[in-house]
Amino acid sequence: MGGASAEREVSLVSGRECAAALREAGYEVVEVDAGRDLASRLAAIAPDVCFNALHGRWGEDGCVQGMLEWLSIPYTHSGVLASALAMDKTRAKAAFRSAGLPVAESVIAPKAEVMARHVMPPPYVVKPNAEGSSVGVYIVSKDANSPPRLGDEMPEVAMVEEYVPGRELTCSVLGERAMCVTEIVTAGWYDYHAKYAPGGSRHVCPAEIPAEISEAARDYALRAHRALGCRGLSRSDFRWDEARGLAGLFILETNTQPGMTPTSLSPEQARAEGIGFADLCRWIVEDASCGR
Repeated sequence: MGGASAEREVSLVSGRECAAALREAGYEVVEVDAGRDLASRLAAIAPDVCFNALHGRWGEDGCVQGMLEWLSIPYTHSGVLASALAMDKTRAKAAFRSAGLPVAESVIAPKAEVMARHVMPPPYVVKPNAEGSSVGVYIVSKDANSPPRLGDEMPEVAMVEEYVPGRELTCSVLGERAMCVTEIVTAGWYDYHAKYAPGGSRHVCPAEIPAEISEAARDYALRAHRALGCRGLSRSDFRWDEARGLAGLFILETNTQPGMTPTSLSPEQARAEGIGFADLCRWIVEDASCGR
């Protein structure tokens, strides 16, 4: 848990929650704040399984997964390739398109160019191509007279994506089972604060949406999970423009290591499906593997 990404603090909370749940479930747990000495620390601990509660780069993009493969330590969640694909939004979209899933149009452009001109007609969203938790997301409104001024958190190359209006939906997949759909209700954009601050958002679980949209979101989430080659737990996020019906449902991205904090979505969806938090963590541990 922890690590050095922009999502370090969230990962520490996820790690603490999962460690407490695993102890409750009867496991012996050692908590490790991942640093540059991670390989040597794991070699000394010699765990039966590594529960990967890291978020963001290095922990969620295939890097730590490759190290665990090298050490022959079974680990939770997705493997090297699926993790790398899901973290790279452009490559994930390519996999989604190949699976017939609806995605918003997007381009990759240098940061300087994005700040110099509108690289696509507004409204659009600017975000890092390889970050999570809505880190560094900018929304450019339809009537914006000038391009956005991007902060230091934006890398030198950014993704510019067509803005999809409507409602925020999300659906987790556990193994080969798509769980119920949640609607996320916020006063504005579902940004980092809305995701993790108490009271930052309200989750309607299950979402109060037409059965057709719920079934489609569950189907898309499972197909995305398979298209990327995910294993264990994943969560796919959607925007739905209800004025367009089913044609207004778009998949945004898939998270291979969803948050496991008190305000996180996947544990809520599991609970709605009759799976308590300790049992969810137990399932994830028992699903751990190495080399697949």
